[in-house]
Amino acid sequence: MNETDLSRLRDAGIIDDAKLAEIRAFLSGAAGASTPAKAQASPPVRFDLTHVLWYAGALIIMGAMGLFTTAAFGAMGGWALFACGLAYGIVFGFAGDRMWKKPGMRTPAGLMIAIAVSMVPLAIYGLQDALGLWATEFGDPGQYRDFFNWVNGSWLYMEIATIIVAALAVWRYPFSFILLVAGIALWFMSMDLAMWFTAKPDGFDEFEMRRQISLFFGIAMIFAAWAIDIMSRRDGPDLAFWIHIFGAMAFWGGLSMTSGGTAFTKFLYLLINVGLVGLSVFLGRRVYAVFGALGISFYLGDLAYNVFNDVILFSFALSAIGLGIIGIGLLVHRHSASIARTMDGLVPEALRWARPERARTS
Repeated sequence: MNETDLSRLRDAGIIDDAKLAEIRAFLSGAAGASTPAKAQASPPVRFDLTHVLWYAGALIIMGAMGLFTTAAFGAMGGWALFACGLAYGIVFGFAGDRMWKKPGMRTPAGLMIAIAVSMVPLAIYGLQDALGLWATEFGDPGQYRDFFNWVNGSWLYMEIATIIVAALAVWRYPFSFILLVAGIALWFMSMDLAMWFTAKPDGFDEFEMRRQISLFFGIAMIFAAWAIDIMSRRDGPDLAFWIHIFGAMAFWGGLSMTSGGTAFTKFLYLLINVGLVGLSVFLGRRVYAVFGALGISFYLGDLAYNVFNDVILFSFALSAIGLGIIGIGLLVHRHSASIARTMDGLVPEALRWARPERARTS
C-alpha cells in the first residue's frame, strides 16, 4: 500500500484524516513515537451511541440557556442573568479543563468548553441590561431569546465578546466544536452589523445594504477559515470546519438574494457558483461544492423557466437538470482522488502555500 492508495481511501470516506496519519506512522515504523502526540490531538468525530449522547446533551444545554429561554427566565433581571451565565460558564469551563487532561476524554471535555463559551452572550446580555448599556440608537432589543430570531444592532456587543472568548478557548483547547458557537456569532454579526449602516434600524427597507454586508462579511469569514486551514496540520483538529460553513452561508445567501438582474449578471452568478465548486476542490471543503451546485441549479432552473413557458415542459426540464447534477455528483465522488491529484498538478509552485495541507494528496 502506497501513499496514493492511502489518499484514495481518505478521499472515499473510508478513513478520516486522523486514521490516515496513524496508518502513515505505522507504515513508516514510527507508530510508537507518534502515539503520545496523537493522544494530545482531538479525536475524530464518531457517530456511535456514546458520542451522539454527548453531543445531544451539549446541544440541549445550549438550547435551554439560549434559544428556548422563556419570558419568565428573562424576568429574573439583568444581574441575575449575568450571574447565571457566569456561573454556568465557570462550572462547565472548570469541568472541561479537568476532563481535558484525562486520556480519552477530549470529546466530552471539548463539549463542556463549548457550553461554557455559549454562556458568554447570556452573561453579556445580563450585564448590559443591569448597567443600562444598550445603545440609544437601537434601544433595548427585548428578551434574550430574541437574540436567535431578531436582527438588532444592540446584539453586536454580545457577538464580539462571544467570538473573542471562543478564539481564546479554541487556542487553549483545540476542539473544533467550540468554533460552532463562534461561527453562529459571526453569522449573526453579518446581519446585525448592517443595522449600524442603515438609516432606519427598526425597519427592513434597507435590504440591499444588508445583502451586500452579508456578502462581504461572508468573504471575510471564508478568508479567515482559509488562513486557519493553511496554518493547520493535516492530522490536527479541523478547527476551520464551522467557519467555512457559516462563511459560505453568509456569502452565498447575500449573493443569491439579488433581485432581478440582466442576463449578464445572471451569467456572472453562474460563473461565481462554478468558481465555488472549483474552490471546494482547491481547499478540500465540500461545503462550497454544495452551495455552488445549488447556485448552478438555480441559474439553470431560471433559464429553463424562461425557455419553457409551459408548466409541464418546465417540470421535465427541471427534472433533467436535477438528474444531471446528481450524475455529476456521482462522477465527482467516484473520481475524487484523481480530481484532487489533478488539482495538485495544476497549482503553480508559487501558490502551493495557499492550498491547505489537508486538501493535498501528498
